[in-house]
Order: sequence, then structure tokens, then C-alpha cells
Amino acid sequence: MNAVAPLLRPHELAGSRLLELDSDGLPMAPLLLVDLSAPVPPDAVEVARVTSRVLLGIAPGGVPDHARQLSEALTCTLVTGGASARCEVDVDDLERALSTLTRRVAETPRAASVLVSLLRLTSVLPVRQALETESLAYSLLLGGPEFGRWRLSRPRRDVPAEAGPVVRVERAGRQLRLVLDRPARHNAFNREMRDALVEALRLAVADPDLQVGISGTGPSFCSGGDLDEFGTAQDLVRAHLIRTERSAGLLLHLLRDRTDVLLHGACIGAGLELPAFAGRVRSRRDASLQLPELAMGLVPGAGGTVSVLRRIGRWRTAHLVLTGEPIDAATALAWGLVDTVED
Repeated sequence: MNAVAPLLRPHELAGSRLLELDSDGLPMAPLLLVDLSAPVPPDAVEVARVTSRVLLGIAPGGVPDHARQLSEALTCTLVTGGASARCEVDVDDLERALSTLTRRVAETPRAASVLVSLLRLTSVLPVRQALETESLAYSLLLGGPEFGRWRLSRPRRDVPAEAGPVVRVERAGRQLRLVLDRPARHNAFNREMRDALVEALRLAVADPDLQVGISGTGPSFCSGGDLDEFGTAQDLVRAHLIRTERSAGLLLHLLRDRTDVLLHGACIGAGLELPAFAGRVRSRRDASLQLPELAMGLVPGAGGTVSVLRRIGRWRTAHLVLTGEPIDAATALAWGLVDTVED
């Protein structure tokens, strides 16, 4: 494990600096492993609560009672053989999991550090303020070098104009059905879809008798933000203000008690972040749920550090973002990310 990332005993964590930067402002040792089998001094917990390093607890047999408080202060804890608490993530292969996490954090250490601090804030702030905080962090990273490298590595393509509405709005009595309808693009979430969804959701907010159902056409519910629009905003402050003023996530939060979402196929980025606000989330068995933003040098920007966190906790949310790997419908159900799985 030491070859993967530094493995510390809790007393070493207590004596470490919160986050060291090199002369270029790059985080040094942005990820540390913490051996939870060793004794835990009280000051180790205090350091863990405030550092912006990624701190992974290691407890293959489960977190012992003496380390429970420290585990809850860490970014998350990896266990094998079954998780007994929301701060734990059960992995089949510990070495593989550590290798993946070490590589991901090493590739985008600034974004990983911002993520750790962001999740601590969004876990305690009210939803509206948490969404504003996420948007600020997202805009900050859009101007950073890690996203810049990703954007340069992926040439933009011209996307043909849509032939029809990208969100079908169907009303029948008290039912308002919203259908994401860009099947050729796997319902990629672009500005046009955001604005259409916001307009429809505002109708529902204004009419308390409406029940909202959301689904998607084609092979995927939603493949996330349209990558050919990423990084096109010239004014990041303006983009932040638009993102918060036209927040589909906030509207879904306001409508959560009367919103039902049906997921299928790929549910990536916004395709997971927005449904997680709904009071009832149903999933087909073929659903695959993923938060891949860290590989782009970003954090979730459609509300995922608020919505997903409130469903599955800060720790498993961090793991989803840090690994960038998908989970299946069965895991999502076990974690509480979806409420039912259907054929």
C-alpha cells in the first residue's frame, strides 16, 4: 500500500500540515491513506475535519469502534466484505481501488482538493446556499489549468440544430410529464435542454396541484453535460450567475415531494445529479450511474454535491467523484441513490 500512496497511522496524521503546496501552487501529497487499526489521538480527528487533502481510511475488516469518529471525519473509508456505515465503501479489490484513487487524484490534485472542501460545505449548508457554493467552485475550476488541459485534449465539434423540442412537455390533468428528447446525443444536457426543463419546472412550482414525472427517450436517460459546450463561456462570473438563476436542481428540490424520475441506460453527470433531487427515483436494471467530472479537472456542476450527498452521504459521494467509475442499479439501490429498481 505504501507504493500506492503514503500510509499513515493516526498519530502521524495529527502532526501533519493541512495541505502543502509547491512553488507553483500544486498540492503536494494530495492523497493520504490512514490506517484505522491503530490508536487514534483526539487531535487527529480535528486535523481530518479541516484538511482539504483527500484522506482515505483503510479498514479491510471494517472500522473498529475506536476509529469510528476519525472515519467519519475522513473523505471516505475503504473496507472489504461489506460496509456497515455510510462513511464506508465496500470494494472487491483493495489494491486496485487504491491504485485507481491514487492515479485520479494525482492527475487532477487541485480539483480533488476543491472537492474535499466543497463536500464539507454542501453537507451543512441549506440547499440553495449549497448550490451557489457548488457553482462558485465549478466556475473556479473552469478557469484552472486542469480543465484547460482536458479542453485542449478534446476538439469541439459542431452540433446540428435540433429538429424539435429537446424536452417534450405533456400535461394530462394533474400530471405533468417531461421527456428528455435528444436521443441521438444520448440526451446530453445542453443549454437548450436546461432552459426548456427550467421553464417546465417553473410551471409546476407555480401550480401546487401538478405531479411531475421525468423520463428520457433513446438508449440513455441522460449522458451528462454536452461536452461540446464545455468551456465555451467567456465570462465565468456571468456563467455562475446564469447557473444559479436557471437552476433545474433547485426547482427539483422545491418540487421533490411531487416528482418521480425514471432512469435507464447511462445516467452520467447531470443525468444523475438532477434526478437525485427528486423525492422518488425509479431505475431500470440497465441503468449505469456515474460522476466523471474530476477527470476533466472539475467537480459536479448540476447540483450533485448537494443532491447525491443528501441521498448517500458525503463519503460515498466523494468516492463516486474521485473514482469517476459507474455503479449499477443494484448498488445505487443499496446506497439509497435510487428508491426502486424495475424490469
